[in-house]
Amino acid sequence: MTGNYPFVPKEAFLTNGVGRHKEKLQSFEMALRDAGIAQLNLVRVSSIFPPHCKLISREAGIRKLKAGGITFCVISDNATNEPHRLVAASVGIAIPKDPTQYGYLSEHHSFGQTDTVAGDYAEDLAASMLATILGLPFDPDKSWNETKEVWKISGKIVSTRNVVQSAMGHKDGCWTTVVAAAVFV
Repeated sequence: MTGNYPFVPKEAFLTNGVGRHKEKLQSFEMALRDAGIAQLNLVRVSSIFPPHCKLISREAGIRKLKAGGITFCVISDNATNEPHRLVAASVGIAIPKDPTQYGYLSEHHSFGQTDTVAGDYAEDLAASMLATILGLPFDPDKSWNETKEVWKISGKIVSTRNVVQSAMGHKDGCWTTVVAAAVFV
């Protein structure tokens, strides 16, 4: 397929945040503010990291966006109003070595998982999706470290990472919302 695709992003950045408020919607807004993206009209997209797209810093990405702009992102969010309940939101990313190929992003939101557990899960999910389209062996019964080593040896996956935010539910039952996002520029 050929043609001009003006909506294929050239850059992306990762961000996260947490918000607390007596109203659920307001706690979500506070989490977006903490992540630096509340001023945008966010459009959720699925799981493809575009070819030739580069990861940039959160600060550089936010500087390139304009308040009110339609902004595409892969975003995970989670909320609770249960005191002391652990909530997490994470986005994993897997980028192929060949920049002409697309990579994968994955969203994961959970209860009771730490930053490390939720982040590793999202990262593993993105890497496994990329591995399967690259024809790399994937055995869900093997440990993450065993699988990651196979992918390293193949040389087809250049990097995996994640962005995650977890928080304990507010002690007085206010809404606690967490967000993690890959924002396209």
